[in-house]
Formats: sequence, C-alpha cells, structure tokens
Amino acid sequence: MKRPELLLPAGNLDTLKTAVVYGADAVYIGGEAFSLRAKADNFDRDSMTEAIAFAHEHGVKVYVTVNIFAHNYDLEGAERYLRELKEIRPDALIVSDPGLFMMARRIAPEIDLHISTQMNSTNYETYLFWHDLGAKRVVNARELSLEELKETRAKIPADMEMESFVHGAMCISYSGRCLLSAYMTGRSANRGACTHPCRWNYAVVEENRPGEVFPVEEDERGTYIFNSKDLCMIAHIPELLEAGIDSWKIEGRMKTQLYVAAAARAYRKAIDDYFEDPALYRAHLPMYLEEICKCTYREYTTGFYFGKPDETAQIYDSNTYVKNYTFLGSVAEVLPDGSFRIEQKNKFRTGDEIEILKPDCTTVYTKVLRIRDAETMEEQESCPHSKQQLLITADKVPEVYDILACRA
Repeated sequence: MKRPELLLPAGNLDTLKTAVVYGADAVYIGGEAFSLRAKADNFDRDSMTEAIAFAHEHGVKVYVTVNIFAHNYDLEGAERYLRELKEIRPDALIVSDPGLFMMARRIAPEIDLHISTQMNSTNYETYLFWHDLGAKRVVNARELSLEELKETRAKIPADMEMESFVHGAMCISYSGRCLLSAYMTGRSANRGACTHPCRWNYAVVEENRPGEVFPVEEDERGTYIFNSKDLCMIAHIPELLEAGIDSWKIEGRMKTQLYVAAAARAYRKAIDDYFEDPALYRAHLPMYLEEICKCTYREYTTGFYFGKPDETAQIYDSNTYVKNYTFLGSVAEVLPDGSFRIEQKNKFRTGDEIEILKPDCTTVYTKVLRIRDAETMEEQESCPHSKQQLLITADKVPEVYDILACRA
C-alpha cells in the first residue's frame, strides 16, 4: 500500500514549525486574504516566505489556501496575490472558485492546483472534470463513505490525487458551504468569516404541527442540535489505506500548537507503526487514542466514512470542548545552563509538575524549579501574563520545539 501524506494545518509561523517538527509531510496555510479562515493569524508575504523555506529544509510541502468564492471586486486583488504566490512558490494552491482556478493556471502554471472541499466533489466524474482542466488533487466532500472513495480511486487516473479529512471539526452544512453565519450575523462562512452559529443553542418549534414531538434533548437554555462531534479516524488506519486516499488531512488552522503537535505525533506514530507491522499498530492503538485526546475536542465520531451518521453524531447538551490538557508554551531556545525560553500561553507556577511532549510521541514528566522574566531576569513564583517571555529551569531539559503542557 502507498504510504499516505499526513497533512497538518497551521494558522501562523510558530504552528507551522510545530507541524513540521512533529511529523507532517505537508502543511496547509492561508494568506492575509482570499482564504476561508479570516480569523486565523495567517501569513503575510515575509512569514509565508520563511514558512516555505523552513518546511522545504525539512522535506515538507506547503499548500496555500486561495479558496474564497470571489466577487468581481475581488478579482483585481486576487490577481496581484497570485502573482506574489508565483514568486514565493508554495507547492500547491487550494482553490474553490473556478474563476480563480483558471486565473491561477494562467498566472502560475508551474504551481499545482488542489480543489478545495468547498467544491463538494462527490463522484469520480467530477474528479475527471478537474483532471482534464489540469488539477493535481481534489479534496473530497466530507459526506462520502469509504466505499464511495474506493470506487472513485479505481476510476480516476493514477496521477490524480485524493485528499480527505481524517480528523477535526465537522461542519453542519454540506461540505462547509453554510449560510447560517451570513444570515444571522452578516459574516459569510464562504468568505472566511464564519462565526460558527452551528455551535449555538437552539429551541425547535414546528408551528404547523402542534403537539408533534421531535427527538431532541434540551435543557433550560435550549439545545445544540447543529453541534457536530469532531471527526477522528486514528482507530481506522487500515480502512483509510484500503480506500486509496493519498493525503490525510487534519482540520484546524485556528487551533493551538498543542493541538497540532498532539494530532501530528499521534497520526504520525500510527501510520509509521502500521507500515512497520500492522500488529504493532493494533498493540499501540490505546496509546494513540490517549494521545489524540490531548487535543481539545468535542467528543469523536467517524463522520460519514462508515455510512450516514445517526443521532449519536451530534452533541445536544453543550457546545464546549473537552479539554484534558492546557498548553503552556513551546520551547524556543535552550541555554547552556539547561534553562529554556518560552512564550507563556497559560499560567503555571514553580513546583508544578508539567509534561514535555516530544515529536516521537514520547512524554517526559518534569517539575518546574525556577521561573524568570527573560528580559529583566527577575524571579517569579508564577506567570499569570499571557505571551510573557520566560526562562524556565526544570529537573529535565527539553529540546527546541518541544511542547509544554499540563493536565487541565
């Protein structure tokens, strides 16, 4: 079986470096415009150039999202942006809009084009259509089963790649083409500004059927009937491989470095173990499931892969994440005396037991012995100020890019 590409998200340069170090084969990012994650930090030209250079030094590809549905007034800016990307040279562009697809082919024919999941590609004829136009890859609609994907793989050219989401948040609307946010807040999901109203609480009334009871649970605040569980396929590596999916995509360009690190190292380890020996993968499955729960998540489901989801795929009583771990920071530098510098993300204090998450899926437990302000060198008992630069001394010395976390 062909070894799949593990594709990780990155909303900023630090997260991209984490994805690369923790096992990604490729990373997808967005620029400051024309991307469907407008609220992510995203990349300006300089940071995108640095990101691509860092990834390529580590043998990792970078795909840039240009996946809004454009209006006429977007086209002039999109053309300028595509000319910039031609100079920066990512490995591929992820596109939804057919007009932007043709513009990208004209301006940067040397850059591969991937068709976004926003185009809700659900059959092999659609693949053949995009292949004839010159696309390298199609990102499947999330609403497809493994059997459908297997049939598509058998009926498309060998050089046409299939990409599927295997982990992360699920959208309530078909292939993410949702109008709830635009209708309720004036901010369009299809232009990168989704406010996620599918996670809000609702009460259901059918005004023309008095007395009809809907099978929906609700508390005194309403019900979260649109709130899908998160996708997780780490327990189904053999089935994904059998379907012939070339690239396994993890959702989350707005997620933290902890999320990206935990997801990357768990899936990396699972894939590598399976290719070493399927029995090793089966033996380690409890460990993968434990590791993947270090991400924030909403309970897990297998989505549409094994058929249409039933009522158990939704969460009716809450819109909150399960958060087992708290992200403390990423190691930016290790000094000769063994102390290390981080930008603090959440509060901790001297004496706390914390965990060092390694890229190879091992975890080192350590005790915080000393905290100092990295600029003033003043001693601190705790660090309540987010983004403060700190020098930490612990009884174990981490390495650069290691992730620090603690149980929530």
